[in-house]
Amino acid sequence: MTSRIGRPVALLKGSALSTVFAVVAVVLVAAPTQASEEWLTNYDEALAESTRSGKPVFVLFTGSDWCPHCRTLEDRVFATSEFESWSDEHVVLLMLDLPESGISPTVRSERSRICIKYGVRTFPSVLVLDSFGEKILEEKGYRGTPASTWIKRLAAKVPAPEAVADLEQPMLTSLSEAVDKARGKDRPILLVVSGSSDKTARIRSASLINDPEFHALVEDNFVVATMPASTDDGQPADASLEQLLGGTLEPDAVEVIVTVDGETTVFMASGSQSPKRIVSGLRRFLVARQAARQSNVTRW
Repeated sequence: MTSRIGRPVALLKGSALSTVFAVVAVVLVAAPTQASEEWLTNYDEALAESTRSGKPVFVLFTGSDWCPHCRTLEDRVFATSEFESWSDEHVVLLMLDLPESGISPTVRSERSRICIKYGVRTFPSVLVLDSFGEKILEEKGYRGTPASTWIKRLAAKVPAPEAVADLEQPMLTSLSEAVDKARGKDRPILLVVSGSSDKTARIRSASLINDPEFHALVEDNFVVATMPASTDDGQPADASLEQLLGGTLEPDAVEVIVTVDGETTVFMASGSQSPKRIVSGLRRFLVARQAARQSNVTRW
């Protein structure tokens, strides 16, 4: 049994996002279910916790004051001690509730945006995401399955928590070091810049640098350095680095920057993306760079 949205989200524009989840089902005359302390309600906070803990994110999309099947799933499965025990050990819980009333337009717009991002149109829906927000699996609707059966089926598809990453080897740790090493070499400089020395940012940086595909690509093609953008007291760590970034970073954010001279950014990607996407972007950059260099040689 499921509840579905009444019209295509893609057809709605502007402020209509705030009403994207107009009810076409029978409205429950009951108080909306509130997320317990175990459930986070902010998408970015859940991804950050996933990075810190190594656990995937278990996302429930629900409509607490209009979706009867959502409430049934919550009561029959998520309220059980069996689910509590399993989830505490294996996942980060995130509840994204889109009730008819009771949330601000800003919150509604943000949660609607996440629904659109993952193509969620059936309520309830459960998604499991990795720490970069990439979808691992999806479970649509609820058909009254007993809690033990529902949990066992889903648990079989949820990956085990990963070991929290740490840098495997020492790296260059400043822009000036990277520029000095790159001088005389025919390689651009790749910087993995964290907003601060915040634990989440450090772990995300390490996860990216230690990714086998990312590591192999940058080792063969770049001079690599990793560093925070700000000091422990929140001051910019390096004026040149701030110029490359084009501003400041949030404390737990990570950016990947490529520069040839330490002064001009020629490639930038958010470290919140999966390593696979960043590697794809870097490959395109290298191909374009090589093509430009060959074109210059041909002219001469």
